[in-house]
Amino acid sequence: MTRTAAIIAATLVGASVAAGARASAPPVGPLPAGPHTIVTTKVGELVAVALPHRSGGRAWRIARAFDSHLVTEASEADVGSNVVLVFKTHRAGTVTLSFALTRGEAAKAYEAKTFEVHIR
Repeated sequence: MTRTAAIIAATLVGASVAAGARASAPPVGPLPAGPHTIVTTKVGELVAVALPHRSGGRAWRIARAFDSHLVTEASEADVGSNVVLVFKTHRAGTVTLSFALTRGEAAKAYEAKTFEVHIR
């Protein structure tokens, strides 16, 4: 293997390890009490969740796994003073979307918001 090929291979391996490390954040710990919103919609519709930006390096994270057979995240964007997540509904049922405000990828949740989505 030439020196150039070895450098490229090492760079690619390093990049893939770094990407893998970023992809697996630790799970969010216990959620503090917070608002619980109930939304009713139909199969095939979009559901948007707006979460207010916070200062001090804190960011909203999806706090708990949800049934991806019922909904999937379609997009995410900063809109004004909020981060907006849009989910597409796929099947009838009920799914809970839980969000936690954490500092970086730490497990401690400073705030929580929960959305119970009923899909008809």
